[in-house]
Amino acid sequence: MDAIKANFIRHEFIQMMKSADSNTTPRWGKMNFQQMAEHVTAFFKVSSGKIILPFVSPEEHLPKLKAFLQSDKEFRENTKAPEQIIGEEPLPLRNATVEQAIEKLQQSIEEFFNFFADDPLKTATHPVFGALNFEEWILLHYKHVLHHSKQFGLVK
Repeated sequence: MDAIKANFIRHEFIQMMKSADSNTTPRWGKMNFQQMAEHVTAFFKVSSGKIILPFVSPEEHLPKLKAFLQSDKEFRENTKAPEQIIGEEPLPLRNATVEQAIEKLQQSIEEFFNFFADDPLKTATHPVFGALNFEEWILLHYKHVLHHSKQFGLVK
C-alpha cells in the first residue's frame, strides 16, 4: 500500500477541505465546493460497499483502465464520470452546511479504511474500473481527491 497516498487521502485532504474557502470558484466544472465534498463522499461509499452502482465498462477495456490506475497519470480537467452513473448536472445538496458535508466526507473516508482493515484483498466494485482491492482503491481515491483538490485550488 502506498502510505503517502493513503495519508494524503485520510489526513491531508480533510485538513485542506476544513481550512478551504468554501466560496472558492472552481477552476473547471459545474459543482460548487459543497457539491464536490458530497460527490467525493459518495465515491468513498462506493468503495466501502455502502453504495452499489452498475458496472458500465466493456470488459475488454479493463486492462487499459487498470493500467491507468497503476500509472502516475492524473485525471484531466473536466473528466466526467459516465452520464448513467452521476448525470450531467451536479446533484442537489444533501447537507445543510458545508461543515456537515465535510464531516460526512471524513466519516466516509474512515468507513473506507475500516471496510478493508481486516482484509485488504477483498474488493468493492467501481462502475468504470470494476472490482478493486484496497491498494487499487487507494490509487483511484488519490487520483480522485487530487483532481478535486486542484479543481478548487487546494493544491497546484
